[in-house]
Amino acid sequence: MNESTMVVAAVESNSQVGPPAMSSPPQALLERLKDYGQEDAFALWDELSLEERHLLVKDFESLDLPRIDRIIRCSLRSQGLPVAAIEPVPETCVSTVEERTMEERDRWWKMGLKAISDRKLAVLLLSGGQGTRLGSSDPKGCFNIGLPSGKSLFQLQAERILCVQRLAAQAKNEGAGSVQIHWYIMTSPFTDDATHKFFESHRYFGLEADQVTFFQQGTIPCISKDGKFIMETSFRIAKAPDGNGGVYSALKYSRLLEDMATRGIKYVDCYGVDNALVRVADPTFLGYFIDKGVAAAAKVVRKAYPQEKVGVFVRRGKGGPLTVVEYSELDPALASAINQQTGRLRFCWSNVCLHMFTLDFLNQVTNSLERDSIYHLAEKKIPSVHGYSTGLKLEQYIFDAFPYAPSTALFEVLRDEEFAPVKNANGSNFDTPDGARLLVLRLHSRWVVAAGGFLTHSVPLYTTGVEVSPLCSYAGENLEPICRGRTFHAPCEISF
Repeated sequence: MNESTMVVAAVESNSQVGPPAMSSPPQALLERLKDYGQEDAFALWDELSLEERHLLVKDFESLDLPRIDRIIRCSLRSQGLPVAAIEPVPETCVSTVEERTMEERDRWWKMGLKAISDRKLAVLLLSGGQGTRLGSSDPKGCFNIGLPSGKSLFQLQAERILCVQRLAAQAKNEGAGSVQIHWYIMTSPFTDDATHKFFESHRYFGLEADQVTFFQQGTIPCISKDGKFIMETSFRIAKAPDGNGGVYSALKYSRLLEDMATRGIKYVDCYGVDNALVRVADPTFLGYFIDKGVAAAAKVVRKAYPQEKVGVFVRRGKGGPLTVVEYSELDPALASAINQQTGRLRFCWSNVCLHMFTLDFLNQVTNSLERDSIYHLAEKKIPSVHGYSTGLKLEQYIFDAFPYAPSTALFEVLRDEEFAPVKNANGSNFDTPDGARLLVLRLHSRWVVAAGGFLTHSVPLYTTGVEVSPLCSYAGENLEPICRGRTFHAPCEISF
């Protein structure tokens, strides 16, 4: 071959852009799919372009097929299996509001602040969801519920962390920067980039960038009722996030439990992003948790009425563990049953996704959940290559951990003080931004009046109120110097 021929050959070689030709599926991959009964995913191979073939192969090579097959088999097999009968939660497992003494509250508050000042607490935020039902494609935490300050849910929560850090430092007679609470934030593939950018553009709301760690929950293929993968397109598997209980496997595979141990963390406060009144890193709840010496705990509110669509804590089997039963699984007769001694519903303790775990328990339960591989199956309309198909999404829930806990305690809170869910767009019947905004304004108005302040208003007070910046007060404390003898015109924000 002369020199000119070699040059031409080189040019022709370099002009071949894109992936190499692939006339048939990789044999090794096809054999693996046959082992798991999923070879039908390649049925439309001959109709695919070269690029689409590579995308399909890449999609399957990204899957942990043995793990997903185990999850599918275990989850399908668990359906219809008999479960132990449920019993009400024993009264000894619950700290109720009316039975809680001021001495206990003060002691738990101080115990919690001490643990926080010793950097033993981390905060874990479940923030994988988009605000689709709120009419937004942004992460839910970016949502502004219409408070006078215009603050997002993320900012309200970040500022509550800042406030607790300051309170813990003051209790230890140290400078404000001496205490730091690490914030672990679980995103999803749909919210991760937007969440990062939101925090960066707001300079982490006053927190240090290195005290915030983002990590993503996983996704899992959607399946037909016989366990076959549903194809969203001819070259892409239909996938969905693995539920807020995906936090356990995400913590395990991202090695963040090891990161927590390295930081000296002993306790983890876990909550969902869509609660405008959440008391992040609550010292009283933490102190109660430490005092009880349990592996897991949950804040609960009383069920408002028997048919309220909330999950409730129950005991599974005589002497068995506490767990959560969804409202749809609770027999109407049981849901309406009254405890004759207390006058409450027998099954009254509602789960509101406000949990506390020891790090030791999180290490144990992540392994146990992975071993058992049982996911909830939700029948949904799944976008597929054949249009929308009825299929199954596989999810784990955050409360799936409780049956594994050797000991669990419940801590009652008042819903108008700590539970303002933001789930549905304004105009819906419940859990709207407007409803959450009013709950915040009414609570903070009570704080201001209790601290000696006065309110004026141009519209009925039940439609407005004042907002107290979390940087001023965490739970109504330390407001007298700001409010006593002063008049505030609602709506407004009270800040330093």
